Amino acid sequence: MKLTQERATDIAAGSASRAPGGLLGFDWLNRDLFWLFVLRVLRSFAQGFLGIITPLYIAMLGYDAIHLGILFAVAAVVSAMISGAIGILADRFGRKTFLILISLMMGAGGVMFALTRSFVLIVLAGALGSIGRGGALGGAAWGPFYPAAQALIAEQASDERRTTVFGALAFVGVTSAAIGSLLAAMPHLFQHLFAIPVLDGYRALFLLTGPFGIAMALAVLPVRELHSATVRANRVTQAAIDPPARGAEPRPERRLFGISDRSWSLIWRFMVTNATNGAAIGMLGPFVVYWFYRRFGVTSTELAELFFVLNLVSAIPYLLAGRIALAFGSVRSVVITRAIATVLLFAVVLMPTFLLAAAVYTLRMIFNVLSIPVRQSYLMGVIDPSERASAAGLASFPSQVTSAVGPYLAGYFMQNFALGLPLEFAAAMQALNTLLYWMFFRNIYPPEEQLTTFSAGG
Repeated sequence: MKLTQERATDIAAGSASRAPGGLLGFDWLNRDLFWLFVLRVLRSFAQGFLGIITPLYIAMLGYDAIHLGILFAVAAVVSAMISGAIGILADRFGRKTFLILISLMMGAGGVMFALTRSFVLIVLAGALGSIGRGGALGGAAWGPFYPAAQALIAEQASDERRTTVFGALAFVGVTSAAIGSLLAAMPHLFQHLFAIPVLDGYRALFLLTGPFGIAMALAVLPVRELHSATVRANRVTQAAIDPPARGAEPRPERRLFGISDRSWSLIWRFMVTNATNGAAIGMLGPFVVYWFYRRFGVTSTELAELFFVLNLVSAIPYLLAGRIALAFGSVRSVVITRAIATVLLFAVVLMPTFLLAAAVYTLRMIFNVLSIPVRQSYLMGVIDPSERASAAGLASFPSQVTSAVGPYLAGYFMQNFALGLPLEFAAAMQALNTLLYWMFFRNIYPPEEQLTTFSAGG
């Protein structure tokens, strides 16, 4: 990718002024990012307790595991569709609008959960409000409105600080979800102290989602947005300043869903790699706890301790993502950390004791989460700013679809073949994901890394 001299000068100036410890400081935290961080805290905190109480609430209403599977499968498919649509529409009509809308939808979905026993209405509420998707280990995820949030966050961060911002945001999300998960114990506590039925305690937490949704919408209001139309206007102005060479015939730019051919050439690569990653997530998410339970016969208390530690440990590497990406390059960082995580996941299945398996899985989580903010930031860096939300929505669509299929396949594998097969299949999918990521992106650099290429070329 070629740099203009002006762009190279800008990057060089930013690089020269960077303090050694600045990337872990808060010099990048402006007013708009502060409110986006508040939004992340509120959503992740709510998803922390919703991810735990939702299956328990469904069971207490008298529905079985099949109904629970239907609920989460429908929610995953609808979430994928909403995510793709929001990505495309947000670039055209504004990203803030959709962040506010989905925040209110989450609140409304929680209230509907509390007020109805109809399974059809529960599925509708779960799908539109993304209720129960995430949880304590899913605090780094935003849900269906993440394409709009991802683009808006990238807009507020400089190229050099973008990965650091995404890493800090993921850290905040994971820790908030972990703290929020503790709220799931309140129904049983209230039953013990005040003789309030547990079911009513669950309903109270679902009702609490309503105020959380309103607070999330209010947190978005102060954020200033550089609308995509402004970006396109700047592009036209730049074209006028730097017209085509004499004699060159300007060709009309083809666009599909408002996205340029160049962006499409990148988006389809992200879609393919994310599809393999989604298959791995679908295998691991619902069944890794069950695997520990069946493989080693551990109690729920031991599992709770393990996953609380996993939350705390996996949050810390997010803060190092920006420094690692600048040191090794975004694509190389993703490939190295993913490759190590894949090997460790294969090793988990071979461990003879619970403590060894837990230790290896914890180490695997550390390397795995390092790649998440780097991948998110990299996507925003290589895509035109006016098309970022569209790219994020379309790129994440295959991942959400394949992650919806994963739980069914994992259960089938465990029941009919081998207990550890879902973990091995997930590791194979992540190995394929790592290989594809290197093949597709090794020669494509985000703006903050183009200085190295420019300097090397003289």
